[in-house]
Amino acid sequence: MSTLATILNTLVVILAVLLIALILVQPSKSGGGFGSAFGGLGESVFGAQAMSHLSKLTVWCISIFFVLTLASAIIAGHMKSADTSVVEESSLVMGATGAEKPAEVAAEAVKPAETAVETAAAAEEKNASEPQN
Repeated sequence: MSTLATILNTLVVILAVLLIALILVQPSKSGGGFGSAFGGLGESVFGAQAMSHLSKLTVWCISIFFVLTLASAIIAGHMKSADTSVVEESSLVMGATGAEKPAEVAAEAVKPAETAVETAAAAEEKNASEPQN
């Protein structure tokens, strides 16, 4: 795994834990829930405008979380495609069918066609050698 991917994944996890804490501290619209269980922790620490500050901080954290998650997914997709080439992927797929190399698979696919051509040629020679009535 690349260093950048590791850093992004670590930031996503830290941000997720921060978001969980921010959301649990905020009181619900009805005034109940986990926010009230902490005894107005947000209001006592941040002052009278606490809920607007916590709401803004939550929106910013969610936005950053989505951007980091999208960047992590893009990097993971590029890492997968950069690790193997198209030729290696096709040889891996063909290796799963029991063939070692693509050339061997192609040779095995040609054999039935060659036998069909030989059979048709033999039948044609046999018809040509028989006397016509």
